[in-house]
Amino acid sequence: MNMETTVKIKHLKQSPTKIRFVLNELRGCKVNYAINILMNSNKKASNFILKAINSGLSNLENKGDFNQDKLVISNAFVDGGPVMKRFRPRAMGRASQILKRTSHLTITLSEKN
Repeated sequence: MNMETTVKIKHLKQSPTKIRFVLNELRGCKVNYAINILMNSNKKASNFILKAINSGLSNLENKGDFNQDKLVISNAFVDGGPVMKRFRPRAMGRASQILKRTSHLTITLSEKN
């Protein structure tokens, strides 16, 4: 039986571009290898991704018997979430817009034979 789970984390307070930088390195990798990379990374996005992978492992553990050595990150992407608009005062009475971006992270773990 092919075990597979999809984990979604929504409204992460980081831009999709910054999360994509870390996520592109992990797509298609084995889960154990990805966890080692994320534990030693100093990017904020690595904490979000690690939390999603651990959640996926817990989901698979509850579903039934699986082998963690055969698990791979089969699908991983990040989409833009809602954008909060803020204004920063500028010279001569003007104001400029600041966009505080959020992200929706989706990771699929599956067993590779």
